[in-house]
Amino acid sequence: MARDNTPDATTPKVKKTRWYHQVWQAYQMTRKNDPAITWILLAVFVGIIALGLVIGLLVNAWLYVLLLSIPFALLGAMFILARRAETAAYTQIEGQPGAAYAALGTIRRGWTFTQEPVAVDPRTQDLVFRGVGRPGVVLVGEGPAPRIGKLLESERKRTARVISGAPITLIQVGDGDGQVALRKLPRAVQRLRPKLSKQEVAEVNKRLTALGGVRLPVPKGVDPMRARPDRKGMRGR
Repeated sequence: MARDNTPDATTPKVKKTRWYHQVWQAYQMTRKNDPAITWILLAVFVGIIALGLVIGLLVNAWLYVLLLSIPFALLGAMFILARRAETAAYTQIEGQPGAAYAALGTIRRGWTFTQEPVAVDPRTQDLVFRGVGRPGVVLVGEGPAPRIGKLLESERKRTARVISGAPITLIQVGDGDGQVALRKLPRAVQRLRPKLSKQEVAEVNKRLTALGGVRLPVPKGVDPMRARPDRKGMRGR
């Protein structure tokens, strides 16, 4: 019997988010934490247009250069909005339990992170998250130093007993000495140098899966547009 593949008229269609909707959401979110963003964007846009006009007058082709400067003015404004939106997004989740995992979630490839913390201090709510990639194992702790250092060291020893010599990197998230600021965390992890093959990464992942984690509610991610917006989408490509 032939199967009817005709779409059900009652099934709601998934509405695709357009690039300009993403820009508007980013602008609204940023404005809540950075009220001056409107004037900053206008200043950047008008400044680039004015610069283009001056150059156009100097080369005696003001209309051509002025029209050419408009897309550059838009790109300049979008770049500033993206940077400000990133800062505002991190500001919103900073200090929340699981903020480190939300920041690590912006790393799109090369790393696998446990959604649940692998270690937690129930009294202080200090957390440790674990990631595995070509550079080895990274343990990311959120909490004040040196308190989080003890929790990280305890988890390092537990992890080392399982992975048989694979590199382990400890990172403390925070504003103290020797700690990495939340918004700089993804870059700090991505800068680690590869030391394992893909096969070795898979083996380490397999061994660490048995260790599990601690289930706690954590922020779902740095929003909107995952802290580093799709700038091609912003240009409508």
